[in-house]
Amino acid sequence: MDYNALMATDSQSLYDMIGGGSGLRQLVDRFYDTMDSAPEASKVRAIHPEDLSLSRDKLYMFLSGWSGGPPLYVQTYGHPRLRQRHMPFPIGREERDEWLWCMDKALHESGFDEKLIQHLKTKFTEIANSMQNRVNIDPL
Repeated sequence: MDYNALMATDSQSLYDMIGGGSGLRQLVDRFYDTMDSAPEASKVRAIHPEDLSLSRDKLYMFLSGWSGGPPLYVQTYGHPRLRQRHMPFPIGREERDEWLWCMDKALHESGFDEKLIQHLKTKFTEIANSMQNRVNIDPL
């Protein structure tokens, strides 16, 4: 289901559907808690700093604006330029898949409506595909 169809059934923004700042923070924390503890995420975890605090904050801030909430990332860091900002990190198929696996777990643990989960999974897959910068690039 596309975002417009999702929005046609509800006048809330994606940010509001996620639960605003608190729902978004819970999603980001679930995501990074999974990445930090699951052996299935070892490659993507390895390209993150030991202390995930700043990573958590940046993803939260980015997703806030991306989902229609306050543009926290832009206010703090300027335009996200996601691909450019991720270029220093080796991101191939395995790292992409592990990132998506962590996000999938976080989404399914969130208690969100299934239509919202499917919409977010589609959007996150598009973003994750565009972050790949290694030879083993393989779109889903």
